[in-house]
Amino acid sequence: MKKLDKLIVKTFIGPFIATFFVTLFVLVMQFVWKYIDDLVGKGLDTPVIIELLVYTSASLVPLAMPLAVLLSSIMTFGNLGESFELVAIKSAGISLLRFIRPLFIFSALIALGAFLFSNYVIPVANLRAKSLLYDITNSKPAFNIKQGVFYGDIPHYVIKVAKKDPDNKTIHQVMIYERPPGSRDGRLILADKGTMELSPDKRFLNFTLENGWSYEERGDPRNPEKNELIRLGFKKYKKPFDLRDFAFSRLDMDLFASNQQMLNIRQLDKGLDSLRQRDSSFIRTTNAYVTSRYPFYKWKDTGWATSAPIAHGETFIDSIPEKSMRYVLERVEQTLREQESSLTGPAAEFAENQSRIALFKVEWQRKFSLAAACIVLFLIGAPLGSIIRKGGLGTPLVFAVIFFVIFNIFFMLGEKMARKDVMTSWGGMWLANTVLMPIAAFLVYKAMNDSQLFNKEAWFRGYQQFKKFIQQRRNKHAV
Repeated sequence: MKKLDKLIVKTFIGPFIATFFVTLFVLVMQFVWKYIDDLVGKGLDTPVIIELLVYTSASLVPLAMPLAVLLSSIMTFGNLGESFELVAIKSAGISLLRFIRPLFIFSALIALGAFLFSNYVIPVANLRAKSLLYDITNSKPAFNIKQGVFYGDIPHYVIKVAKKDPDNKTIHQVMIYERPPGSRDGRLILADKGTMELSPDKRFLNFTLENGWSYEERGDPRNPEKNELIRLGFKKYKKPFDLRDFAFSRLDMDLFASNQQMLNIRQLDKGLDSLRQRDSSFIRTTNAYVTSRYPFYKWKDTGWATSAPIAHGETFIDSIPEKSMRYVLERVEQTLREQESSLTGPAAEFAENQSRIALFKVEWQRKFSLAAACIVLFLIGAPLGSIIRKGGLGTPLVFAVIFFVIFNIFFMLGEKMARKDVMTSWGGMWLANTVLMPIAAFLVYKAMNDSQLFNKEAWFRGYQQFKKFIQQRRNKHAV
């Protein structure tokens, strides 16, 4: 039996490693396609892009693991079934549950590894990936002046070049408009031709202009009649532009460290305790404030709020003198408005705190639910592969995609409902596993009984029996 266990595990490991990296590559490409507009045209160095892809790949490992387990288990048992090795194993008196036991243990170890990876590696990878992506998306596009187009990405300048030579340095019919910060006066520079070159440290872009004019208006905007226009001609003029705003800079990663995706289980528990203490503080403060402002004492001298009605069937408002009615109502309305404005801020903070608690709970449950998904999808893939008895990558891939799409839909739906507090955090994050567990139990039962669930002939015979039954019912009613 040990040889059989080793055979099954070895058969599984190869497809698992291959499908895991293929799945991870597909998920990374999905990420790249999503942020392609933020990555292109920023002049990023290759090490920065590689760093982003490495950290993103690490953060996608928990999602790639379940799909890899599902696809590789279908392929493994499909190959064994297609080569009639499953028939030989069953004919030797070995049950389905016995020969999937080593892979079940192996899948449990994969699930444990996925949990440990999610708890200790993913927070660090998420922190570095999110901060790096934020720096990239908020950096300016790479400096690029096109001919015939106004370029205004350099602060306080607008540049237009009518023509650029193939050397990408020589420019013709140059127009530069400069407006210093905090000033209403501007300066316009026109030149017949020039050159543009980067400084050795790439900090400045130097324009060397030839045969041009500089126009500048000076004066007091309150007395436009005294304004004066200054025109200066030049044969050669050098104009530097500071490009420090175009340099890729990194923010402090500690700014993102409080996000729930950057925390492990212990840190999430600590954060939840802090949020719950704030929650209790909001409740105590609001209760104390409302209780002190609205004591609602019983007015026993008028009989209000007692079982005895006011005389002659009058209501409380009828007991107020008519000359004081307007004053009383205005004071009531003013008091209610003051209290509403006083409670609006704490209510918004309380709602925001509740939302953060929900996010922390969702992230806490995610680490466990994605790890458990490896076992659930294995219990689907193993019996499914023994039923369809098709190896290779074609048929197993189709079934794997179908079940993974089902898993992903319910996982995202449950997560969204848990974030919105429509469902409990554990109910939402375990929704996908809960939906797939009955399917897994059904497939295991069918595989143990050698079901012909995906046999065309079995479905055709069932259809013929159903058709015969309908025809008999029709004949019976006709008689």
